[in-house]
Amino acid sequence: MTHRTTAPVRRKRPRALAALSSLALIGALAFTGCAGTDATTDLTSSTTSATSSSTVAQAATTSAASSASTSDATTTAQTIEDTATAAKAFLATLSDEQREAVLYDFDDDTKTTSWSNFPVTFVERAGVNLADLTEEQQVAAMEVLEALLSDEAYQTVAGIIGGDQYLADNSSSTEDSLGQYYIAFFGDPSTTDAWEVQFGGHHLGINATMTGAEDTLTFAPTHLGVQPAVYTNADGDEVQPFDDIYTDAFAFFDGLTEEQQATLTSGEVTMCAPGDTCDYPVGGGLTGADLTEEQRQLLLDLIANWAGMADEQTTQTALAEIEATLDDTVIAWSGEATYDMSTGDGINFSVSGPDVYLAFQAQQGSAGADVDGVTTSGWGHVHTIYRDPSNDYAGSATQQAATGMSGSPGGSGGPGDGGTSPADSEAPEGAPAAPPAG
Repeated sequence: MTHRTTAPVRRKRPRALAALSSLALIGALAFTGCAGTDATTDLTSSTTSATSSSTVAQAATTSAASSASTSDATTTAQTIEDTATAAKAFLATLSDEQREAVLYDFDDDTKTTSWSNFPVTFVERAGVNLADLTEEQQVAAMEVLEALLSDEAYQTVAGIIGGDQYLADNSSSTEDSLGQYYIAFFGDPSTTDAWEVQFGGHHLGINATMTGAEDTLTFAPTHLGVQPAVYTNADGDEVQPFDDIYTDAFAFFDGLTEEQQATLTSGEVTMCAPGDTCDYPVGGGLTGADLTEEQRQLLLDLIANWAGMADEQTTQTALAEIEATLDDTVIAWSGEATYDMSTGDGINFSVSGPDVYLAFQAQQGSAGADVDGVTTSGWGHVHTIYRDPSNDYAGSATQQAATGMSGSPGGSGGPGDGGTSPADSEAPEGAPAAPPAG
């Protein structure tokens, strides 16, 4: 049977990112004269050390607000060109020492071991910590993401970053990794040669591999997480980073017949931990072959939240590949049947096929990041993983286990160094056991 793939309707938003405006520094950031930043700035200088991790969140806002125009790339080639240009501009703001820390060989296996759902105090991230950069450098780093991502994906990422900072400012957590994000490049930024942008922290791990000569861009593998579900910034604006994902998930679920929902929820939801090896378990459940044309499109719209984080052409290419083997793809679901965060423990689902592995899991625990009146468990604490079994890292590397994934502290420090152990999670009945999380 031949199936038609159509590009999902992506909800576009302005990049003003009002949702994060409350995290801006007191007073406007003055960039007058910053173009001449001293290239000898040291990572431990008083200037950079005075720049707290809270400015990472507000840099997401400032990068968009200070740009002359928003990105309007609709093709893979334009996205690669824009991202390479932004990456080179970011590198130009760095000292020699900082550039050395950011740049890796394209085939360096560090790209597979330096992202995780562990806090950064357990798994050392590649590149430089944005909290160690000047405000100008932070904005330049965020402009790399702005060039790379669609409006919707950038909004989601900014919301994730803002959520971590909200927890750092308002929760009971003593985890000092909250608000820390790292950026690294594997290979030199180029419009022809292969290279990768890696960006992330605790609830985020983006791996975007680009090859201009082949006009390809893949986000496999990527980890998106969220905690809390909803928070209010200082301007009184409500921020809900995963609202689009939840909306798309329940659009798919609600689009099924009762019989199909029963099959979907009878299967086993699987999970491969971010930053770890994976045998891409299939489990049971509903298959793509069981879906109508409309239902298949709703599923692809959901997958696009991970596979389609860039321009329209990149999204279309990724979804066409997934669609081609959708008949052999298995979808499973456990948890709630209604999008109502005032009840229940959230949802879990997995999509496992030859060209896509997607797992979404509610973490049944706050990991000590409690805030009165704010959901920081279940609905409000989610870890997800997107992989391409046939093309992770565009085929340039084989996933290795990140340091610390076995439970022993790794990276820059463990509990004895001020970090906190990953919280033990109890999955709801019918859900998989949670991966190491915090």
